Formats: sequence, structure tokens, C-alpha cells
Amino acid sequence: MQVKSFFTERLKQARKKMKISQKDLGINIGIDPSSASGRMNHYETGRHMPDIDTLKKMAKELNVPVNYFFCESEESATLACLIDKLDDEGKCKLIQSLESNKD
Repeated sequence: MQVKSFFTERLKQARKKMKISQKDLGINIGIDPSSASGRMNHYETGRHMPDIDTLKKMAKELNVPVNYFFCESEESATLACLIDKLDDEGKCKLIQSLESNKD
């Protein structure tokens, strides 16, 4: 049973942005070369969901935070990536700014 989700779309989007094939992504995260393409295809089509360790490896290889894969909108995905690039001080400043603008 294949299930399209935000995850499948984000994974494919991030992989294509990095200009990397399914096979190469799989190999780069430690999947055996003989099954790398097939496994990555199963993830992108929603046939299977990766475990958290594999998900973290994919995120690192694709230069996105793990939560990026589950963002519902392009804006949320962009924010997730931008926030991830901030240092702790920058994140604290952003939190303070957002909290002061709640009302």
C-alpha cells in the first residue's frame, strides 16, 4: 500500500535540490549499493517509512533538519531550514521576537 505524504514530497524535493540520485543518496547514508535505489524509491513513494536513524542520516546528507520532512507548507519548510541554520543565540532572539509579537 502506497501512501503519499508530506514526507514523500519533501524527501523527493530535497533530494532533487541537491541533484543526487536515489541510489547515490542511499549509498551515501550507508545502504548497500545493490538495494540503495530500491529502498530510497520505496521511501519516496510512501511504500515504506524509514526508521529514525535512517531519517536522521537522510536529513544530514540532504542538509535539512529532520522536521523539514514533515512540514505541511513550503513556508513552514523554508522556516524549518532557516531556523536550523541559526546558532543558539539567534534562535533565542527569534523566540523572543515572536513571543513579543503574539498579540
